[in-house]
Amino acid sequence: MQEHQNINSQIIRLAIPNIVSNFSIPLLGAVDTALMGRLETEHYLGAVGIGGVIFSFIYWGFAFIRMATTGLTAQAYGKNDAVECGRLLQRSLSIGILCSFLLLISQWVIADVSFLLINTSSEVEQLARTYFHIRIYAAPATLCLHAFHGVFLGLQNAKYPMLLTIIVNLINVILNFIFVNTLGMNVDGVAIATVIAQYFGLILASILFLTRYHNLLTSWNFRVILVLSKLKLFLRISGDIFIRTLCLVFSFAYFTAKSAALSDTVLAINTILLQYINLMSYAIDGFAFAAESLIGKYKGAQDMKNLKRTTRQIFLWAFLFGTIIMSLFAICGNQLLQLFTDKVNLIGKAKPYLIWIVIAPVVNIAAYIWDGIYIGATATKPLRNSMIVAMMLFLVSVYILIPYGNHGLWAAFTLLLIARGVLLTVLAPKHLFSTYKD
Repeated sequence: MQEHQNINSQIIRLAIPNIVSNFSIPLLGAVDTALMGRLETEHYLGAVGIGGVIFSFIYWGFAFIRMATTGLTAQAYGKNDAVECGRLLQRSLSIGILCSFLLLISQWVIADVSFLLINTSSEVEQLARTYFHIRIYAAPATLCLHAFHGVFLGLQNAKYPMLLTIIVNLINVILNFIFVNTLGMNVDGVAIATVIAQYFGLILASILFLTRYHNLLTSWNFRVILVLSKLKLFLRISGDIFIRTLCLVFSFAYFTAKSAALSDTVLAINTILLQYINLMSYAIDGFAFAAESLIGKYKGAQDMKNLKRTTRQIFLWAFLFGTIIMSLFAICGNQLLQLFTDKVNLIGKAKPYLIWIVIAPVVNIAAYIWDGIYIGATATKPLRNSMIVAMMLFLVSVYILIPYGNHGLWAAFTLLLIARGVLLTVLAPKHLFSTYKD
């Protein structure tokens, strides 16, 4: 009983700060949506929605920097290898800086390809391009923040990521209101606010790490940081996560592109409804992040007994939390629509699709929690392969169900997440609990 209580206390200690910090991320998107949804045309709302999808593709694609760093740092922590913890930060920062440089020099190609794939009106595209070419300059700060978040979580410290996320998003929201409501800007103001907030966050992350963990750092020796065996392991794990994340973000982008193809109104409706999905997923991901930290620690310590117990307890907590969120969506769904837009016609057209939002929290839990468990254990090959299969099923489902309109599109989207959870559940005994090898 005491061991169960200890595991539960660790889960809550890590999950609550992660839930708080994660919850503030979609709130920023919700504020952007609300501000743009109150301007004179729905083109601004669509532009922020399209721009958000493009950056989701970019930053989710590079989320392997945080995820790989979390899993590997947690395992080094479980082995009591303090030196490797510090080198992992240096290694991931070096990769983040390199990746952000590549993004900046290829931004025009990324924009052209993105708008070639996403079919929308010329008005929305022009505004979205403006948003993109401003916000892209936050890339170095954003990717380096991924590295800091990964190390903090690997060190079982969820408070620093919470502090960073809340402060960065609070600054972003304040600047959004100043630039849009006071200075009369639109999508350009939202983008500039994001750039400023991200660099402030990077400075704060550096201060926090140097204040508490300066003893983990050795001299910045690239021969040590980029030692071939360590780098190959980091890149292999990162590559698997990158492909998995690319498939996931492509599925979200494809969903948005199909929404735009149906009509600008459907695009606006689904942009709003995706805010519910973001609110739900970021909240439940608090338990997935806790899983990354704890599963990684127990794998590093070769403690299979607590690894299994942690897996079981995290699922119990996540399903309880998901049921609460589902109830809130069922009760307050109509009222939440009014937070995102004041257009009565748009609210009325969005209401029939709320059923997909109500069932989402419980339906999606398995996929989210298994993600955290597999990443903490660095069992990334099955994570990658299951996502590829789920994406293919999603594309086939869209093809079959799109004649039914937006309901068909949401049905296919729901099937995507169900497939991910089922596949990862089936693969878990072999890849997580029978061996420590991937």
